[in-house]
Amino acid sequence: MNDHYYSEHPQAESHPQVISVELRSIPCHFTTDAGVFSRKGVDFGSRLLIESFREPPVPGRILDMGCGYGPIGIALAKAFPERRIMMADINERAVRLAHENVNANHVTADVVQSHLFTHVDGTFAAIVTNPPIRAGKKIVREIFQDAFHHLVSGGEFWSVIQKKQGAPSALTALRELFGTVQIEARKKGYHVFCAKKIDNKNRL
Repeated sequence: MNDHYYSEHPQAESHPQVISVELRSIPCHFTTDAGVFSRKGVDFGSRLLIESFREPPVPGRILDMGCGYGPIGIALAKAFPERRIMMADINERAVRLAHENVNANHVTADVVQSHLFTHVDGTFAAIVTNPPIRAGKKIVREIFQDAFHHLVSGGEFWSVIQKKQGAPSALTALRELFGTVQIEARKKGYHVFCAKKIDNKNRL
């Protein structure tokens, strides 16, 4: 398997660096490294997702699926300190960085290494993801399906996808699965979707 940011054991030589950004007008500091997604800075799609996200209308945890070095989950932990945050990624280097960045940003979050939802337990009020498009449509659709089953009734699934990388077909898939989907933001070719789980009925 080629070495990608969604590899479990990235082989790229380590070159850590620290970046400082404002997310939701809150200062954040992240250590990044080779072999993880968007190591030179928080990418536009993740920023748009972070800025567009609203606190879920139901009680419960928030999950950042495919967290990388942690910008989405950590930004939400800072914005919504009363919510318990979980962050998950398959990439062991990303998970190590996410642990470090949680501590460096003085937030509380559970960070787990997991292939999709394999090691993710329980249900959530919201699940957010900037999905690994380069891993292929099958993986992205698995994230959609598993997210549906890990949401409480009334919970929301938030995702960001570029139009040229399949946003229209993703919207169709989400509507088939959830029924109710809103386009919360559309900018520079990126679409932020919010899919609401109306009840516990399995639509698959």
